[in-house]
Amino acid sequence: MSEYDVDFFVLGGGSGGVRAARIAGKLGARVALCESRKLGGTCVNVGCVPKKLMVYASAAGGAVEEAAGYGWSVPGTPSFDWPTFRARKDAEIARLNGVYARLLDQAGVRVIHGHGRFVGPHAVSVGDEVITARYILIATGAWPSVPEFPGADLCVNSNAMFSLEALPARAVVVGGGYIGLEFAGILEGLGTDVTLVHRGPRLLREFDDDIGPFLATELRRRGVDLRLERQIMRVARRDEELEVELDHGEHLRTDLVLMATGRAPLVAGLDLPAAGVALNAWGAVAVDASRQTSVPHIYAVGDVAGSAALTPVALAEGQAVARMLFGGGEVRCEPWRVPTAVFSQPPVATVGLTEAQATAEGHRVRVFRSEFTPMAFALSGRTERALLKLVVDTEDDRVLGFHMVGMDAAEIIQGLAVALTCGVTKAQLDATLGIHPTMAEEWVTM
Repeated sequence: MSEYDVDFFVLGGGSGGVRAARIAGKLGARVALCESRKLGGTCVNVGCVPKKLMVYASAAGGAVEEAAGYGWSVPGTPSFDWPTFRARKDAEIARLNGVYARLLDQAGVRVIHGHGRFVGPHAVSVGDEVITARYILIATGAWPSVPEFPGADLCVNSNAMFSLEALPARAVVVGGGYIGLEFAGILEGLGTDVTLVHRGPRLLREFDDDIGPFLATELRRRGVDLRLERQIMRVARRDEELEVELDHGEHLRTDLVLMATGRAPLVAGLDLPAAGVALNAWGAVAVDASRQTSVPHIYAVGDVAGSAALTPVALAEGQAVARMLFGGGEVRCEPWRVPTAVFSQPPVATVGLTEAQATAEGHRVRVFRSEFTPMAFALSGRTERALLKLVVDTEDDRVLGFHMVGMDAAEIIQGLAVALTCGVTKAQLDATLGIHPTMAEEWVTM
C-alpha cells in the first residue's frame, strides 16, 4: 500500500494541469486535481476561446457591409445585440467545461472543487481535506495585473470583458500587447469608439520590428485612436462617464477603461513556503528545463512558471511532466519554434526568430518582405493591407522566421510552423508551387 493518497496531485484545472492529469491517469497513476473556478482555466473561460468568439462576432458586421461590393443587397441596417451574443457564448463555454470534466473522468482523475494550498512538501489541503501525493504539479496560471494609480478601481481587467452588462459607446484600452490589441479590435468592430493608450513607441514590442508600426497604421485606418508613448495617470468619475488623464496632460472622456497591462503568475494563496518552493526574480515559480522546482518532487508548468503565455506551451509542458514521471517518455519544445498569433484586426502571426533576434544570435540574414492589398478586398472597397516577412540565414539558406500581418495569418503560419520545425530552406520554398490566387502563395513566390 502506498504511503501517499495519490501518485500525482495537480493544482489548477487549466490547459496545462488538465493535460498533465489526463496523461498521468492514462499511464496508470492515481491522480487528483483541484480547481477553485471552472475547468478549462483562463483559455476556456476568460481567454482564448471566448475571445476568439468575440473576434468572429466583431468581424461579422464588416463582412455584411463589404458584401455590397460583391453585388449583395442587404436590406435595412445591420445591428448587433450584445445580450444575445453573450448568452450564446456562455452556453458554448459551459459546454466546454463539461467536456473537460468528462475527459478527466474518463482518465480516472478525481476532481476536487476548491482552492488548494500546500501544508507540507507532500501535502495539499483543499477545504477541510488534506491530500498527500508522491508528486505535485503547480499549474495555476496567471491573473491580470493592474498598476496602482488614482482611480484604478474604476477600471476593468480583461476577465471582466466577457461578462459586461452592455457594450460601451466609448472605451479606452490601455496596453499594446496581445490582450489590448485584441480587445481594441473587438470593441471597434462592435461599434465602440476606441482609444488605445500604450506607454511604448511601438505595439507588440516582442515581435519583429516591422510588425508593430505596420499594425498601427492598419488600426488607425480602421478608426482606432492610438496614443503611443503615453501613460495613464488617473481616472475619475464625472457624472455618467469617466475622465482619463494621461501623462502629457491630455484628458479623455469615456465609458469604460480596460487595463490590458499584462498578467502575473498566480501564486497567491498557494502557501509555497510550506513546501519550500522558491520563486524567481519575476515572481514566477522557479523551474529548470524539466519544469522541476526547487523541491525535487514538485513541478510547475505554464504561466505560473513564467513560460510563454500560450495554451499550446502549457499543454506541451504538462504532457512532458506527466510522461517523464510516469513512464511515457518526454516531449520537449524549443522556444524559438513556438508559433503564436495575435487576433487583432488585422491579425498577426509569427514563428521563429525576428530579424533582430537572428542578428543578435550571430546569423547573417537575408530578409524578404511583401506588402499588398489582399484580393478579397478588391471589390469591397476595404483598404486593409497585408505584410509578409521572411528571415533567412545566408550561410545555409535555412528559414529562421516567418512573420505576417493580414487576414488568415494564424491559419497560414500554423502550416509554415511545420516547415520551420522540419528545417525548411528558402530554396525549398522557391521550389514549392503556390495555390493561386491565395495570400499564402506569396510565401513561395517572394
